[in-house]
Amino acid sequence: MPINILMPALSPTMEKGNLAKWLKKEGDKVKSGDVIAEIETDKATMEVEAIDEGTIAKILVPEGTQDVPVNDVIAVLAGEGEDVKAAGAAKPSASAAPPKAAEAPAAAPAAPAAPKAAPAPAAAPAAPAAAPAAQANGQGGRVFSSPLARRLAKDAGIQISAINGTGPHGRVVARDVEQAKSGKGLKAPAAAPSGASSIAPTMSDKQILSLFEPGSYEIIPHDGMRRTIAQRLTASIQNVPHFFLTIDCDIGKLMAAREEINAAAPKDKEKKPLYKISVNDFVIKAMAVALQKIPNCNVSWTESGMVKHHHSDVGVAVAMPGGLITPIIRKAETKTLSTISNEMKDFAARARSRKLKPEEYQGGTTAVSNLGMYGISHFTAVINPPHATILAVGTSEERPVVRGGKIEIAHMMSVTLSCDHRAIDGALGAELIGAFKQLIENPVMMMV
Repeated sequence: MPINILMPALSPTMEKGNLAKWLKKEGDKVKSGDVIAEIETDKATMEVEAIDEGTIAKILVPEGTQDVPVNDVIAVLAGEGEDVKAAGAAKPSASAAPPKAAEAPAAAPAAPAAPKAAPAPAAAPAAPAAAPAAQANGQGGRVFSSPLARRLAKDAGIQISAINGTGPHGRVVARDVEQAKSGKGLKAPAAAPSGASSIAPTMSDKQILSLFEPGSYEIIPHDGMRRTIAQRLTASIQNVPHFFLTIDCDIGKLMAAREEINAAAPKDKEKKPLYKISVNDFVIKAMAVALQKIPNCNVSWTESGMVKHHHSDVGVAVAMPGGLITPIIRKAETKTLSTISNEMKDFAARARSRKLKPEEYQGGTTAVSNLGMYGISHFTAVINPPHATILAVGTSEERPVVRGGKIEIAHMMSVTLSCDHRAIDGALGAELIGAFKQLIENPVMMMV
């Protein structure tokens, strides 16, 4: 019996993905473990593997298709000894054979999350091969589009599901994409799903655009990453009661230790140092150790109980084109500064090329956001659930300070801790940022 290959769930929260590229074509033989396609999520591009042996009989979702719902049939596999043409001609059906999702790399167990809205209705069955290519539009229907329209939309960075189709039966055609490039012919944003915040936007899109002269602007449609960031941070600021604690740290000893450590770094065969410690590496280590000293802050809030973590898994905000991502240094309290430094360099490089695996950026027990390299002296950061804290780090700079009645120049850095008041009270948060200050001002204490 033919085997349906489904759009895999590459993370516990993934609902849709973009089928970026097929690495196998119709008629190709595959065996278990063969990489058959590349799938893009809002955060990363991942390879997926076949979990059965056979021959690709029919590809139902062409490469370049966006917003393919998880568990939609994307291809049909003919088993050993089966007629490939017959398998390809058969309609995909749950009764044909147990559906098989393509296999993704194993993800780390997801941390408990806040209650979600009710799941969307099951996706409609895949269209027959003779029908125009279709994809979910995120509103329960299907969006039909021509191959040329899909290619033009992908090149323009526009989601095909956001475009109003003017072709036969509402099909999106090339002229619709050209209109969308100038901000015309785009669908209105979908209404918030059941269970989402009831807070209405202050102004509609139409009201906002009416304030500006026609032709004086262009509209750049949001990509998946930007929409996800907007949704998660809006939910966080509305649902998580934040409070903020700011403290100034004298990092004179840290700067001296950093210079000494980097000067003593061993060299490779090309005489390049094997590591170069940054101030941010000290910050990550200090935050990890501080959470171990104040374990009641190393928590995640759930409605059923407090999740108290044994290790400090520190997410670090990394800017990338179109948004940001927080790869996680796992068990950071146990790692040396050089290990943290090298892990972060690897994470940052792969984050910017969208090559991180879900288990490398999902979960974590806290986060660090550092804008010091941009000259920002002080800011507050929004908590990324299921974290209960995030540390905003400003620039390190020379400032006048008063010591013993005398004005001296010291190397200072301001940090602001955002706390989830459901999980952490003010005094407890003050203990955590105090422990961080003690460690960052006396870096030798991180080593004991």
